[in-house]
Amino acid sequence: MKNVCVITGGGSGIGFATAKVFGRQGYYIILVGRTAKKLDNAVSELKISGIKAEAFNCDISDRDTTQLLAATALERGVVKVVIHAAGMSPQMGDAQEIMKANAIGTVNINDAFYEVMQSGGCLIDTSSMSAHFMPQFIIPKRHYKLSRIDRDRFMKKMMSRINLFPKKVRAGVAYGISKDFVIWFAKTDAARFGKKGVRILSITPGNFDTPMGSLEKDEAMTYIKYNAIKRLGKPEEIAQLYAAVADDRLGYLTGTDILCDGGCIASGCSPLRRS
Repeated sequence: MKNVCVITGGGSGIGFATAKVFGRQGYYIILVGRTAKKLDNAVSELKISGIKAEAFNCDISDRDTTQLLAATALERGVVKVVIHAAGMSPQMGDAQEIMKANAIGTVNINDAFYEVMQSGGCLIDTSSMSAHFMPQFIIPKRHYKLSRIDRDRFMKKMMSRINLFPKKVRAGVAYGISKDFVIWFAKTDAARFGKKGVRILSITPGNFDTPMGSLEKDEAMTYIKYNAIKRLGKPEEIAQLYAAVADDRLGYLTGTDILCDGGCIASGCSPLRRS
């Protein structure tokens, strides 16, 4: 049975760079995304390099589709690694769409692959540096637990907090809260996955030179001067981090978040005080 690596958001950027790394390690790659043409082009490029791969068109905010994705991955072999890198930035949708894609999408992926992963597997969710910028007093964290018992109520609680803000900033607030939720959800899911011998954690990228990152480039460049490494990250760099974290030799690493941001957060910078 071949080892399978599923990568959401795998059609470009960080997800695609990570697919190349796992593909070279002999994994069968399933690239997941919403844009069929982009996925097909990515799969073609992988195959030219001798990597076995296929595309799976999927809206991660749809629970039934993510269940079908997990079932399909299981048919291909042993689901060893899941890299959940898909998400929406503030330039890609309104606040409701962003919260649904980033938060509910993470719940859907984790729940779907919990059913099919076996001992020794690793699932890595992806957050954002923006989660660290959100003032804790505006984050409705006490309602996060609703995501496991009543997703409609969870969304209502999240949106009621976001809608307190002026309309022009709601997408950004939704993005920050949704990515804070991703960190929380991965950490609190570790015990559940641990019972199956599967590790789960999150990786938090800073500003990277990717198609999604280019949508937020002006915002990103305001933070570069605070970095210890004063440039955008390269997708190939963080791809190596995903691969290292998923390695069986790190079998005691779970329930945590790993920040890869060039030292930006360590500088103590904040959107509330930039100069």
